Amino acid sequence: MAKTTSNLDRPLRDEVDRLAAFEPQGLPVVSLYLNLAADQHGREQYDTFCRKAFADQLKRFDEDSAERASLERDVERIQTYLASEVNRSSNALALFASAGSGEFFEAVQLDAPIEHHWLFIGAVPHIYPLVRLIDQFPRYAVVQLDTNHARILVFALGAVEKRADVTGVKTRRHSMGGWSQARYQRHIEHVHLHNIKDVVEALDRTVRADNIQHVVIAADDVTAAMFKEALPPRLAEKVTADVKFDRVAPDDELAAATLEVLRRKDAETDAERVADVIDAWRAGGLGVAGTDATMRALQMGQVEELLITATPETLKPIQALPDDARPQPVATGTSAPAGAADRQLHLSDEFVTRAHQTGARVRIIEDAALLADHGGIAALLRFRI
Repeated sequence: MAKTTSNLDRPLRDEVDRLAAFEPQGLPVVSLYLNLAADQHGREQYDTFCRKAFADQLKRFDEDSAERASLERDVERIQTYLASEVNRSSNALALFASAGSGEFFEAVQLDAPIEHHWLFIGAVPHIYPLVRLIDQFPRYAVVQLDTNHARILVFALGAVEKRADVTGVKTRRHSMGGWSQARYQRHIEHVHLHNIKDVVEALDRTVRADNIQHVVIAADDVTAAMFKEALPPRLAEKVTADVKFDRVAPDDELAAATLEVLRRKDAETDAERVADVIDAWRAGGLGVAGTDATMRALQMGQVEELLITATPETLKPIQALPDDARPQPVATGTSAPAGAADRQLHLSDEFVTRAHQTGARVRIIEDAALLADHGGIAALLRFRI
C-alpha cells in the first residue's frame, strides 16, 4: 500500500487512526519525522541526518536477512521521495514505510513545524509525534468580521483548510436630523443585524460540516458583542476567545495570533482537566491515574480521554507491558538533545496507539508538573468496573 498526501487531503486524525491499526508483519517499519525548514544559512539539513541515521540502523541487521532487505528497499524509496516529491513549501514531513509489508508507504507533508528530526525503526508505525502535533495545532474556525463583511476560515495544523466570505448589504452615512436621523439609524441597525445573522448561519453550517470544536472571533468590541449576542447556545459554547484584528491582515498573521490565544486558553483548561480527572480518581469515580492503572483501563476499553505528558522522559516506568503490547522499536535516531530513553518513547507511543485503537480522545499536557505526581498520565473513564 503506497500513498502520498498533504495534510489537507485528509484529516490527520484519520491518518493516525490508520497508522494505529497497522498490524506487525515481523519486518521493520520506518517512522521518519523531518524538519524541512532551512537553517540560518538557507541550507536544508535533513539529507545529512537521513544518510547517517539510516547507515547506522542498517548495521544492526544481518546482511542476508529479510529485515535488512526490507529496510534497504525502504531507504531507497525514501531517498527517491525526498529527491523528487517533497513540496519545498512544506515545513515538515512524516513518513512511514515497510517494503516487506505489502510495500507499505505513507508520506504526510505538513505546514505545521516539527522541531527535530526523528527516525524510529520498529515493528509498527510510531505515532506519538503526530498525535502531539494535532494537539499543538488544533483545528478551529476564525470569524473575522465587521458589520458589512465577514470571512470564516478553518485552520488545521497552522494552515488554512477552508474559507468562506459572507458579504452583507453595505450602508452609507447620511447627514440628517430629527426624526429622519432616528429612522435612518434604526434602519442601519436593522441592516447590521441582518448581516450578522447571515454570518451566524454560515458559521453554523461550517461548524456542523467540519465538526469544529473551537471558534475565535476577530472583530472590534462593538461588532464582537453584537455577533456573540446573535449566536445560538450550541455555537456560543464553542467560542474560545475573541481578538481585535485588522480585517485585511494576511492569513499567516491571523493564524499566529489566534493560535497563540488558543494555546493560552488550552494551558488554562489543561490544569482544570487534570484536576477534574484526579478528583474523580480520588473519589473512586470515573478517573484513573498512573501508568499501570491507565494501561489496564485502556486494555478494557474504559478510557474516554487520555491525558499524557508532552515530555515522555517524565513517564513513570510501567511494571510490565501487556502481553499484546506492540514490540519495542529496534532503534531510534534523532537530532534532538538527549531526552527520553527508547523505552519511554515506546511507552508513550503504546499509550496513544491504544487510545486511538479504542476511540479515546488524547490530550497532551504541555506542563509536565500537572501530572508529575501521577507518573505523567491519567485518564477520564467511560465506565467503572
